Amino acid sequence: MIKKFIIINGTMGVGKTSICENLHKTLPNSAWLDGDWCWMINPFTVNEENKEMVIKNITYILNNFLMNSSLEYVIFNWVIDSDYIMNLILDNMQTKSFNIYKITLTCSKDELIKRVGLDILEGKREKNSINRSLERLDLYSKMDTLKVDTTFKEITTIVNEIKNIIQ
Repeated sequence: MIKKFIIINGTMGVGKTSICENLHKTLPNSAWLDGDWCWMINPFTVNEENKEMVIKNITYILNNFLMNSSLEYVIFNWVIDSDYIMNLILDNMQTKSFNIYKITLTCSKDELIKRVGLDILEGKREKNSINRSLERLDLYSKMDTLKVDTTFKEITTIVNEIKNIIQ
C-alpha cells in the first residue's frame, strides 16, 4: 500500500485547521499534523534559528508518520506560501514511497476579511492578522498546487472535494 501524503496550505484564516481536522476524522488510518503546532513558542519570533527549528520539527514528525506501517493517510497543513518552502519540506522526507497531493485552500478577499475578523473578535488572532493574511493571499495563486476555493462553502463540502481529489 502506498501512502497518501496530503499537504494543505493557504493563507491565515482560509480554513486549513478546520478542514484538516474534519478530513482527518473521515479518513481511517490517518495522521494529521498542523505546522503551527511545531512553532508554539512565546514570544513568537521569526528569525533564521526559529525557521530552521520549525522545518526540523515538521519534517521529523512527518517522516515518522510516513514510515508508520499502520497509516494510510498523512495530512499536513501549514501556511506554506512558496514552492521553495514546500520543496524544503518534501526534500527532507526520508521515504519517497507515497503519493503526494498538494492542495491550496483559497477564498475571496471579502470572505477572508470576515473570517479573520471573527477570529480577532473571539481573541484567536492579533489585530494585524487581516492585513498579514491579505498580503500573502496572491502568493498562493503562483504555487504548483491544486486550488480549492472555500468561499461560501460548508466544511463538509470542502472535505468531500478534497476526498474526491485523493481517491
